[in-house]
Amino acid sequence: MKQLKLGLYLITGAYPNLGRGHLDIARAALAGGADVIQIREKEAGAKQLLGVALEARDLLDKNGSDCLFFINDDVDVALACEADGVHVGRDDLSAGEARSLCGPAMFLGVSASNVLEAEEAEQEGADYIGVGPIFATPSKADAAAPIGMEGLRLIRESVGMPIVAIGGINHDNAAGVLEAGADGVAVISAVATAADMEESVRRLRRLVDSFGKGR
Repeated sequence: MKQLKLGLYLITGAYPNLGRGHLDIARAALAGGADVIQIREKEAGAKQLLGVALEARDLLDKNGSDCLFFINDDVDVALACEADGVHVGRDDLSAGEARSLCGPAMFLGVSASNVLEAEEAEQEGADYIGVGPIFATPSKADAAAPIGMEGLRLIRESVGMPIVAIGGINHDNAAGVLEAGADGVAVISAVATAADMEESVRRLRRLVDSFGKGR
């Protein structure tokens, strides 16, 4: 089983207006040195998601990288493509339900936006918590109100498990998020919409490494 390294956590998406898809972002994430690649596809059905996931799984296998491969929300797809982990939101399965389906060998991440949710996720067997949104984000239309740095600090003080901060994180604010206690940063648009995605990942990699997080 791979080690749970969460320092630089890249989430993919489809950006047809930019001519970019999941695999384009995954390639840049691999080349730039991400610790985790999560496939997140909210619009497609399970069959289409599985197709994308299998292509991404093949990409990682051919690369020989130790980068972790996660699927967002869909435990069945995560199992079918032999992902390293699955991440579920608050509107999806509970941590306990997801754990009963994915078993002990798969990493389980759970979203939390307050102390109560974080403590429940920890008690129900999550391996890490995705905390946020820290800042306003264009990547999730139904995101809750930003919890800010103070919300992040409160959750950090309440749980002992790893925390990945998410929501509006970019090159300008990632350092502050790590200073506030996050074990890693999850990034979407800061990479996916960058002129040079690979260089964007490399810049974030250097920043995360300067805090001793991840690899």
